[in-house]
Amino acid sequence: MSPGCKALPRRPALDIRFPCCAGAEVPQKTVVVCVRRLRPNGTIHQQVRTFGTMTADRLARSAWRAHDGVTDVAMASTGVYGRPLCNLLEGVFPVLLVNPQHRPRVPGRKTDVQDCAWIAPLLQCGLLPPRFIPPRPVRELRELTRQRVQLTAAKTAAVHRIPKTLDDASSQRAAVATDVLGKSGRVRIRALIAGQDDPDVLAKLACGALQKKLSALKVALHGRVPEHHRLLLQLLLDHVASVARRIERLDPRIYRWSTPLQETMRNLDTIAGTHRRGAACLVAELGTDMEPLPQATPLASWAGLCPGNRHSGGTSQGGKIRKGNRWLRRLRVQAAWAASRTQGSSRRAEYQRLKGRRGQKRAAVALAHTLLVMAYYVIQRGVASQELGADYFDRQPPEELTKSLVRRLERLGHKVTREPKDDAA
Repeated sequence: MSPGCKALPRRPALDIRFPCCAGAEVPQKTVVVCVRRLRPNGTIHQQVRTFGTMTADRLARSAWRAHDGVTDVAMASTGVYGRPLCNLLEGVFPVLLVNPQHRPRVPGRKTDVQDCAWIAPLLQCGLLPPRFIPPRPVRELRELTRQRVQLTAAKTAAVHRIPKTLDDASSQRAAVATDVLGKSGRVRIRALIAGQDDPDVLAKLACGALQKKLSALKVALHGRVPEHHRLLLQLLLDHVASVARRIERLDPRIYRWSTPLQETMRNLDTIAGTHRRGAACLVAELGTDMEPLPQATPLASWAGLCPGNRHSGGTSQGGKIRKGNRWLRRLRVQAAWAASRTQGSSRRAEYQRLKGRRGQKRAAVALAHTLLVMAYYVIQRGVASQELGADYFDRQPPEELTKSLVRRLERLGHKVTREPKDDAA
């Protein structure tokens, strides 16, 4: 028998779903693969081989699996090392991406060979829950939208550094002109970079509504801007302009990649707090096929927008939200803040109901959960969202509304006695 091959004895095991499958462990420089095959006599034949991560090694590994009769492959989704392997095997083998936390471990057994030899039998018995892998066009759109989010964050960080640099230069212009990078703000900053220090000259550069604050602006512009601050301001402005140009290059590409998904995006745009760009990011994270998620509950858990379930001895030990897809959670929370400011919408009414007893942030997270569930059904059913109106909760069945109001009064420490109204009176 060749090295790495061994025949395991017959044992009363669980039901085998895949007669021939493979488990892979993907470190940075090598890929360790374990192939398990069920023989006609009931024994298990297992073989472990190690390959490199270069393209030729990947092709050799794929050919070996195909020659060996492998039908399914499972690997742990650790880092980005497994992405090239998933892309190469797509269309050749059904690839099962596994959450490492869902893979049980045995203490004292942690090597790449033991890990892949542990994944393979779990896959063969169907004990590994799969992770969601969207189709390739959605993955490509996701990479573009996530890159845009990162560029926007970098631009925002640089914009926030500009008023801090001005404050460090003993200038209090931000107290009068809050929009530092507005039309007037950019003109004044360029004048400061050019060496202009006279507050009267800088104040006359104001335009629009700031012309009504010239006296206060002259006082706020008194300050000394050293040479190194001028250099820092120039670097920050250049950085903001450079990132803005990159975002402008990304926007048409995102629109082109999302063209086949325009109908779904139009439906998502009808949800309160969601705009066109947010709809594109939402489609990039969820895709358009909700078949892997039969209900909205696992989607909320995957996004980390459902409360934790920690109960012991009949007591709740906290309900913080779980860890999940941070991109999707951030997207829905941003939409929740926007929906909470949409006048005349039922989502704003929901936020106002929750804010009084749960606080602003918890109310925003709860509203984000509602918006995510709405997006799920909009994508699944292919229909637009319907606005229910600001008085939606007041139009609930009278008995349910009465019970809710009584509970609120009792929480405030009141004793409530309900008496029916006399119609004759």
